[in-house]
Order: sequence, then structure tokens, then C-alpha cells
Amino acid sequence: MPLDLPSYIAGVPFESQDRLEVFNPWNHECVGSVVRITPVQLEEAIQTSLKGGTALTRYERSQILQKTAAALQERAEEFARLITAESGLCLRETRYEVGRACDVFRFAAMEALRDDGEIFSCDIAPGGKARKIFTTREPLRLIAAITPFNHPLNQVAHKLAPAIAAGAPMILKPSEKTPLTAVRLAEVLYASGLPGWMLSVIHGGLDDITRPMIRDERIDLVTFTGSAAVGKDIAATAGYKKLCLELGGHSPMLVLEDADLELAALLACEGSFRNSGQRCTSARRLLVHEAVLEEFTRRFVEKAAEYVCGDPADEATRVGTVIDERSAQNLEKAVQEAIATGAQLLAGGVRKGAQLQPTILANVPRTAYIAQNECFGPIAPIFPVKDLEDALELANATPYGLSSSVVTRSLESALTAVKRIRAGTVNINEIPGYRLELSPFGGVKDSGLGIKEGVVEAIKFMSTVKTFSLPW
Repeated sequence: MPLDLPSYIAGVPFESQDRLEVFNPWNHECVGSVVRITPVQLEEAIQTSLKGGTALTRYERSQILQKTAAALQERAEEFARLITAESGLCLRETRYEVGRACDVFRFAAMEALRDDGEIFSCDIAPGGKARKIFTTREPLRLIAAITPFNHPLNQVAHKLAPAIAAGAPMILKPSEKTPLTAVRLAEVLYASGLPGWMLSVIHGGLDDITRPMIRDERIDLVTFTGSAAVGKDIAATAGYKKLCLELGGHSPMLVLEDADLELAALLACEGSFRNSGQRCTSARRLLVHEAVLEEFTRRFVEKAAEYVCGDPADEATRVGTVIDERSAQNLEKAVQEAIATGAQLLAGGVRKGAQLQPTILANVPRTAYIAQNECFGPIAPIFPVKDLEDALELANATPYGLSSSVVTRSLESALTAVKRIRAGTVNINEIPGYRLELSPFGGVKDSGLGIKEGVVEAIKFMSTVKTFSLPW
């Protein structure tokens, strides 16, 4: 039975006949719908959040977050199947995503109890006084969050959990392609004790809802995860306020001459094909040393055959659909363009509706479209490199700088790569996307403004530090 879900205005369900329908990318069945709001409800959400209510103690915030994690864990299969239905991601991925989201709420619950206040003695300067300066952290008045389709639960959790830990109210605008999971998560939060004024979940058009929300001077922070083009539009629209933009990526994975090739083949598959290749940190370019190119490629193609493509709800499926057929068509076009310019198709390349088989391309020209542009799907282009210097130059040769990885046995090469690759993350002998939900995460260049997410850094960014002094 399709879900018919409301928007929530400061915790109160808003119903209307104006509904946004959501369809399963695999079989085109209607999964459910959500209510679109009007500018009237947006204004109500802003005013109610700013008016606020009784501020929650650290303990109360921590308890809400803990209860949310526990409730999510209990309903893990329900959430996993909902994500699969509205996004086309296979159950293997969506179950993993629910586990990650549980971690986000657990870590945020832990951090809600932490006080990072400092004390400065004022008699350390020649003209010092018998005073002490203290710091305290205060939540922002109101945050607007805009989340993407590729992680309908975890990306929402990464916005909501730190805001709750900081004590800051939020208006959430989830992707119109995967809104159902976000609404269900909000309901879990309300049931776990979150006051309504601390969270609104809204749906609506770009010009009448999203842009006015971004522009509104009463909002202190806009936090967004999505494409570089949209992120830059937000930056131009938002005006004088804090921005946290976690944007696209074109992450390289360097396979050096001394690499463990069995490990490299596994990491290439995991980095390129997990989540249907719809991760901003997916391995988008495999930069492989000429000396091991042939052997790596053989192992990679052999390993990729294990990544079964099919019905996302089938337990055997390891690669589901991308978000919609149009996206799959664009991916197919990028593959065909690469082949037309000289690349060799070694695996995959076949599209069926919104599904593209895991695709491996060899000898991709560095001038090909796929070499410079983020193609958000299960495509793995291989680029031969002469040496570490050549690999580093190619790794940095795109506008993006989100993540990267290096497969090597050499500590010297690893450290050189860490220092030279211009990206927010460099992982050694791991996929580019490896991280903890607690650790700092974010990119540079067209991948972001250098502002970090991850629970600890997000809490800091969603609050401000106030100093005060007292005689001592």
C-alpha cells in the first residue's frame, strides 16, 4: 500500500491535496506521496522555530538521540525496504545505510554531553588583570537543511542529529526524489521526545519554497549536500549567512607499482559499484601504474562479475538502479562517448530502464568527458599512469577535491600522496569513501568550501562560541 505522508510544520502534520508522488525506479510502482506546502506554511515553520520553547538540557538532547538510534535499530528492516523502494538501491546497501544512521545518532548522543568550554587566565600578559575569560557554546537560531537522494536516511541523519545535539532548530527539505524516508525519520524523532518547534520537514517547489527559505535572513545556516552546480547557486542566493556545502566528487584511486593487486581489485569494485555508484566519494577514476595495469585489470574484471545487477529487492542483488531512467541514460551516453574517443569496454555498459550494469572502461583518454566530469553511477574508468608523479598530477587535474585513495605498500609513497593530493580525504589501502560518522568530512575546490561535516565538526558549525569574563 502506498504511503501518504504529510509535511510537518514544527511537529504538526500539514495535509493538502497538493501531493508529490514517489515512484520506484525499478518497477515504476507508486511508493507513496508527500504533501507540498505553500509559503504560508514556510513562514509558520520559521516563526514557530524562532519563537522556540523550553530549551533542552544536554541530558535531554542525548536521551532523544539515544532513543532515536534504538528505535531505528528496531525498525531497521522497515527503513531499509522503504529506502530500496523509493531509491532503487539494493537491500544490501540500504541495510548498511540504516546501520550507519544509527551510528550517527549514537555518536551525536555522546557528543551532546560533551562540553568543550575553555578558561583563559587574564594575568598572563604584562598588563593583565585578575580576571578569567570563559567560553560557552550557544546553538544557532535556525538552520535550513537540504538533503540529496543517494542516501535518503544517512544524509538526513547527518543534518538532524548534530543540530539536535547542539540544541538548534532545523527546517529540513529532503530530496523530492526520496522524501518518504525523511518524513518517517522525523516521526521517529518526535516519538522519541523531540519538541515540534525544533524540527519541520517540508516539501515544495524551488521558486516558492526552497529559494525563499535559502534567502531568508532569519536563517543562520544553510547546510546542503548535492551537486556542485546547485551548491554554487545556493551560495549566490543565500546572502550573509553560514554555509556548509558538501558537493560533488571525482575521486581518484591510485594503484601504484607495489600495490597488493588482490586488495586493489576489491577496493576498485567496492569504491566504484557500491550504492549503485551513487556516492559523492565513489572511485570515479582508477589511476593504475603501467607495470601492473594488465594484471590489475584482469583481477578487477574477474571480481566485478560478483556484483550481480538486478531487482533491488532481491537478496542476491548487489547493484540496484540509479535514481531514475534519465540518469541512467546520461550514464549510458557518457560510456558511449568514452568508447567513441578510444576507450575499451571490458564489462557492463548495458542499460535497462534505470539500471546500468557495473561498467569497466580501459585506456580511457584523459580528454574524455568521463575523465573530468562526475558521472553518478557504477562506472569505473581506468587510466594508465607512468609513475607516482604522473598519478598525482592526474589526480589533481579536475575541479573536484573531495576524497581519494592510494593502494601501495610504500609508506613514503603514501605520505607523499597525503601531502600532494588536493582533497579533503586521502585513504591509504582503502576506498576513497571510507570514514566514520564521527570524523571530519568535507572537500575543497568544487567539492565544497572546506567546511567539515561529521558529527563533531557539524555540532561546532551549528553553534557559536560566546566568551564572557569575570573577576578572579
